[in-house]
Amino acid sequence: MSGCNCGTACETRPTNPAYRRALWVALVLNALMFGVELFSSFAAESVSLLADAIDFLGDAGNYAVALFVLGLAPIWRSRTALWKGWLMIGYGVFVLGKSAWQWAAGIVPEPFIMTGVSLLALAVNVGVAVLLYAHRQGDAQARSVWLCSRNDALGNLAVIAAAGGVWATAQGWPDIAVALVLAGLALTSGASVIRHAQRELRMN
Repeated sequence: MSGCNCGTACETRPTNPAYRRALWVALVLNALMFGVELFSSFAAESVSLLADAIDFLGDAGNYAVALFVLGLAPIWRSRTALWKGWLMIGYGVFVLGKSAWQWAAGIVPEPFIMTGVSLLALAVNVGVAVLLYAHRQGDAQARSVWLCSRNDALGNLAVIAAAGGVWATAQGWPDIAVALVLAGLALTSGASVIRHAQRELRMN
């Protein structure tokens, strides 16, 4: 493509109609699931479910940004990915703080709500991950979108496991443990996206 000077990242620039459609589907589904999980997290008093709900909101924003930058120059897509990487770091820090508050309050969540909602969320995230799988090797922007989808599916499985732990022990620590895992995924993935974006920016 004309004006490309970022190496192999430009060769896989994700501007095709299939990628755009996949992003729109992902955006709508994530926005809907944010509402479902936010309401359910308060009903279940689950910090891991709340963390997953916030993640859905962040991902909906990520997909909206990804759609906006599709037609922009590679340097702007890399800058956007850098911003998103720091946003993922911020999300991880927030979950750590919320988990500490949940532990201090001694709250035991309702495991059956956690399980049902997480199964629905898992189905949504697996579908979105399948849609985006073919585009995961693009530039930092495409990579950040793929990582978000993958982390969401892993997070849903973890929340289901937390629900089982809460049910078996009648204690809140499994919920908090999973929230910490979700925070770790956000921190490590955010760092990966930041490194990838910084490499691309140095090449521009």
